[in-house]
Amino acid sequence: MTRRKMFLRMITASLLRRRSRMLIALLSIAVGATILSGLVTIYYDVPRQMGAQFRSYGANMILLPEEEGSLTTDTLESALEQIPQENIVGATPYRYVRLDMPSRQQSFTGAGTDFSQVVKTSPYFSVEGEYPEATRQVLIGKEIAETIGAKVGSSIELSYKPAQGAQGEASEEWVAGASLTGSAEGFNEAVLTVNATLDENAKIASIEVDASSQTENIGALVGTDQAFLKQFIGKSLPVALGDGIDGIAGATISSQAVVDALNDARSAENAVSRENTERFEVTGILSTGGEEEGYIYMALSDLRRLTEDEILDVAELSVSAGADELEAYSESISGSDTGLSARLVKRVAKSEASVLGKLQALVFLVTVVVLLLTMICVSTTMMAVVSERRREIGLRKALGASDGEIRKEFLGEGMFLGGLGGLLGAVLGFVFAQVVSINVFGSSITFQPLLLPATLIVSMAIAAVSCQLPIKRAVAIDPAIVLKGE
Repeated sequence: MTRRKMFLRMITASLLRRRSRMLIALLSIAVGATILSGLVTIYYDVPRQMGAQFRSYGANMILLPEEEGSLTTDTLESALEQIPQENIVGATPYRYVRLDMPSRQQSFTGAGTDFSQVVKTSPYFSVEGEYPEATRQVLIGKEIAETIGAKVGSSIELSYKPAQGAQGEASEEWVAGASLTGSAEGFNEAVLTVNATLDENAKIASIEVDASSQTENIGALVGTDQAFLKQFIGKSLPVALGDGIDGIAGATISSQAVVDALNDARSAENAVSRENTERFEVTGILSTGGEEEGYIYMALSDLRRLTEDEILDVAELSVSAGADELEAYSESISGSDTGLSARLVKRVAKSEASVLGKLQALVFLVTVVVLLLTMICVSTTMMAVVSERRREIGLRKALGASDGEIRKEFLGEGMFLGGLGGLLGAVLGFVFAQVVSINVFGSSITFQPLLLPATLIVSMAIAAVSCQLPIKRAVAIDPAIVLKGE
């Protein structure tokens, strides 16, 4: 029989003779290895799991055009090239414009977007009905739905009129004999319209105001109070409230709206030709508890058909990455020649980094404590084994066994227990991590192949360290004293 086989037989025989104590040591190592394997698996999988959870809070990066740049589909695609494609969860473009609802003489904020990306960057959107899938379909906010009494399946008419330029600038259409029409938002964002004609000196000759959308007997007076309307006769455009024109008491907002409508007025022919109107079907009503409930969402293609341009205002990105990586991506995009500036949504990025850091620190602390407890348990068990085997150790030393052989035997027993416990713990640890992941994060994890050898090595190392004090005591046994029965 070879020395190696003899050594293994001695170890296994010693372990089997003291099954109860060795089982305690084995279970201690297995429990420690299970916690170690499970927590390490969770530790490395937490960033991915937490990142997925934080994506439900919305985008963590936004792209805006710089002063001399513009945000278009092409520049957005160029910016996205700065980020690894596997890290991009979603990229949603938005274009915001003012849309009129002629039938109700009201205006709302319209948002053109890509709904296939909205579900990725804004998973917190709660939609009653469905997202628009075809042309001429819209998703309206709950606030708007309550205001206009719309439901899923309702039909609404929306129109878009381009901005008329800065107020106060003379218009080429303000010429002698011109007939002008304009509109502006009055009280509670309700739109009023103004029609006016200019005389041979390009001064206001007549004015009519449709203020039926304003508050009855208050704001509506701007359309019927002749004293108020006569103030505009003989004035040159642009006009200003307070400059020879006094507003109606209690209806300042509506009075200012009349002034704004006149200053934005254009010839009736051009005003009609430049206004696009279409009918849309409401496929869903959006509830978020935020400002999104005051928007009308439609596909970018529909909005571009109304506005006749390709401009975008902002793009929201959901990127799966840590705080440092996000910062690097942001700097890369801002420093590129795309003409875009990338900004991080601090409340999401910082919260994610803070939670991950604290959670990983907690996992590390628990792992260290469990390993220390495992070492204490194994060391105590081995100390008891040494006490039981004092006479055996003394007899072997008296027969010529060296201290090295004694050390090797006890260390072999400990390493064997460590290896067996580590193997058992690696398997149970993955099961433990899987259960935690499913119950906490709602998703499974993948097995890390390197975790098995790592757990075995650590478990055997822990067992070896735990055996040092018992081995030291075993070596210190004096055979003469032991054989005398002392």
